[in-house]
Amino acid sequence: MYLLEAINLHKRYRSGETWLEVLKGINLSIATGEIISIVGPSGAGKSTLLHLLGFLDRPTEGEVRLNQENILSLSDAALAEIRNLKIGFLFQFHHLLPEFTAAENVMLPQLIAGQNKKTAKEKSAFLLEQVGLQNRGHHKPGELSGGEQQRVALARALINDPAVVLADEPTGNLDGATGVKVLELLWQLNEQRKQTFILVTHDETVAHQAHRLIRLLEGQVVEEKKL
Repeated sequence: MYLLEAINLHKRYRSGETWLEVLKGINLSIATGEIISIVGPSGAGKSTLLHLLGFLDRPTEGEVRLNQENILSLSDAALAEIRNLKIGFLFQFHHLLPEFTAAENVMLPQLIAGQNKKTAKEKSAFLLEQVGLQNRGHHKPGELSGGEQQRVALARALINDPAVVLADEPTGNLDGATGVKVLELLWQLNEQRKQTFILVTHDETVAHQAHRLIRLLEGQVVEEKKL
């Protein structure tokens, strides 16, 4: 049984009098504990695919199944709840709230889910320790380096124990050494927690460290291989 499945995914956008077809029948199956890398040139449909897999958008045609359930048949409110509880997001730009501390940023998905503040605070502290920021929880994002902000974003992505973490160019805004450290942390979490990651990247070196590589070109899968 697969954790996450994309079945005949199409995505079209209207452009004036014509339609722009970004995804053209994507089929993809992801097992628990896999690290999948998605590569391809700009405009290949990588980020669009990631948004569909994370239920941030709906396809023009096709299904996305989480634990065999067609999630996209649910209401927008139900989708929002599943996104918060089952999907972790890690983007190139961290999207941390500047007025909140690192610990408060990490707590937010738990509070949105209705968890009490004491429990959310304890779990936030635990995850900040896991990502090596146990002494930085009281700092606001503006007081943290880019790499530290990305690790805060990773802790936030993990706080609801998501089925899968979707990462879109998570090292794209970091210098080489810092990017390596963030990736090492992802791989460590995969090994320790069997955390599933789907990673969009332009970096072929990063991509080839995954368990499986998916290459997109013009909205289609043109290569899929185990690594």
